[in-house]
Amino acid sequence: MGARRHRRPVDREKSRPSVFWFLGGLIVPALGVLTHIEIEGAENLPEKGPFILAPNHYSEIDPLIVAVVVWRLGRAPRFLAKESLFRAPVLGWAMRRAGMVPVARASSSVAAKQTLETAKRLVERGDGLIVYPEGTLTRDPDLWPMRGKTGAARLALVGDIPLIPVAHWGVQEVMPRYGRLSFWPLRKPVRFLIGEPLDLTEERAHAHQPAVQNQLTARLMDRLAEMLSVLRGVPAPPQRWNPNAHGQKETGRLESES
Repeated sequence: MGARRHRRPVDREKSRPSVFWFLGGLIVPALGVLTHIEIEGAENLPEKGPFILAPNHYSEIDPLIVAVVVWRLGRAPRFLAKESLFRAPVLGWAMRRAGMVPVARASSSVAAKQTLETAKRLVERGDGLIVYPEGTLTRDPDLWPMRGKTGAARLALVGDIPLIPVAHWGVQEVMPRYGRLSFWPLRKPVRFLIGEPLDLTEERAHAHQPAVQNQLTARLMDRLAEMLSVLRGVPAPPQRWNPNAHGQKETGRLESES
């Protein structure tokens, strides 16, 4: 799989046998046939220590491609995932073994407690975590990042963890949103741009305030839109898409594309 400016020494979380070796042995070669990945800003992903990586999300397959990029840069690709997935017999076992983090649909107090516990574990173990700030595939008809949720911001603030935006473009040619996997032509170009960690200085003093978390989330989504604009070569819309303002549900499949 093609890439550029991302060679690193092989120390890392993948330097000893784990479930990632097995999964990587299956996924990396397969995606190497389908995609040609170019990476800019690889130096912004820490070689060690905790981080929150926040990508844009517009295809069902882009988590696999994000995971491959993180893996190739020397870090274990761990995601926040719906708690229900962990109850599936085989999938749940693999996700637990891979260190994925379950997220339950719960009250705000329970969610806040989970955020604190997850942030504490990340810092103590020096793990990274991939968190989709949109929480689902973007509803924006032109695939720009939409309004975000505060999960990534909360984790970064309460744990004082670097919050790193990453934009990518080209995955829609491999699998369109709610579409089918496209096998031809092979090695479709996919570009990644990993940004510098956001400066959390202003928000850190009031990390637990919802207004501050919302402010940081909005700044994160604007930054993702700016970075995606660079990859696409066209200006981003001035405002993030708000599903509620367009009569859309924020979860589940879009009815217009079912």
